[in-house]
Amino acid sequence: MSHSFDPEVEARGLCQFIDSSPSPFHAVQSAGAMLDAAGFIELAEGDAWPQQAGRFYTIRAGSLAAWSTEHADGATTPFRVVGAHTDSPNLRIRPNPDLHRYGWDQLACEVYGGPLLNSWLDRDLGLSGRVSVRGRAGVETHLVLVDTPTLRVPQLAIHLDRGANDSLTLNPQTHVVPVWGYGGSAPAMREFMSREVGCDVDDVLAWDLMTHDLTPSTLLGHDDSLLAAPRLDNLGTSYCGTRAFVDAVDGDGPATPYVQVLVLFDHEEIGSMTERGGFSSMLPQIMERITRSLGGDRDDYQRALAATVVASGDMAHATHPSYPEKHEPNHQVALNGGPVLKVNVKGRYATDAVSAGWFRLACDQAGVPMQEFAARGDMPCGSTIGPMTAAQLGVSTIDFGAPMLSMHSARELMGAEDPAMYAAALSAFLSPQL
Repeated sequence: MSHSFDPEVEARGLCQFIDSSPSPFHAVQSAGAMLDAAGFIELAEGDAWPQQAGRFYTIRAGSLAAWSTEHADGATTPFRVVGAHTDSPNLRIRPNPDLHRYGWDQLACEVYGGPLLNSWLDRDLGLSGRVSVRGRAGVETHLVLVDTPTLRVPQLAIHLDRGANDSLTLNPQTHVVPVWGYGGSAPAMREFMSREVGCDVDDVLAWDLMTHDLTPSTLLGHDDSLLAAPRLDNLGTSYCGTRAFVDAVDGDGPATPYVQVLVLFDHEEIGSMTERGGFSSMLPQIMERITRSLGGDRDDYQRALAATVVASGDMAHATHPSYPEKHEPNHQVALNGGPVLKVNVKGRYATDAVSAGWFRLACDQAGVPMQEFAARGDMPCGSTIGPMTAAQLGVSTIDFGAPMLSMHSARELMGAEDPAMYAAALSAFLSPQL
């Protein structure tokens, strides 16, 4: 298996994936479409699952899990898992958002995750997510996408805040409140949503709505060597992981000794402690059901876990040219320099010597360079779904990512060559030879 991915094709494919995925609910639909095209069958969690080998996936709100048992060798076949997350920091619409102040029509929002708030100022924003409505059988949900300039968070003029360039302070309650009209003519959000989904106002029950930047993803630079887009953290991994997963499952090499699994979790940016987050029982439940579909029992599942390896993918900090002092001197990370192994001895990342070895072998097999990231000793380190997945399953886990700048900005930056190398390494990790 070559694990060959064309850099331009993958860069433009990532741009298209991101632009079609403004919310986690849309992201799993985009990934599901890629899986459908590769012959995967969608299953409902509440249904009995097939007892024969095949390609399957299931969606739980903004999370997705996919797997292939086509070449599994019995009920104790171990798993190779690639994990990522579908959510990104943004502004979420409150349940009672309608505000009318000083002639302005505004929508009250709550900050989701840890965004660079200043990056959301003075941008044309759309709305996306899902709405629940009253249906014949109870609660029904509809995806919502308002992809036209609808909201904007206007910054205070420099004349009224002379110190803004020295120390900008934003109060998330009072300063980060989008406007969407003037003169009091804006409809109530419930009425606006009823028009979007085509139902009576009284049938709109609730929503999970968020803002998204409307500027399309694009290649950047004098030679198109960069890629600028919203939500690279972590749709960059969601896309590359899905591409790698399909490539590995479709591979024409020898039969894999693993059940290959892809899992895309929601709610990583707020701690993962939800029914569809990385700390939920979702992945362990699905993996045990896979073992049982192969004729196994609880003991077979535990035996399969003993040889299972998880790769937790989340984007990585590249060395910033204007702030080199913020990075560990012996662990410089470059754009277009290949996938990044993430190491932290305090357990903020799950990587250890054994799992790091698996990742290095995958990069070697894929023919791509590998980089290493470690945080400075005098700075805190972020975390991922890696440690919690390792703890939930009790399996060897790798933390890795693709290099980028401006993480958690409304618009982020990565190398245009990195998606192809990222996907190639992940495909090799899932492949028969490892």
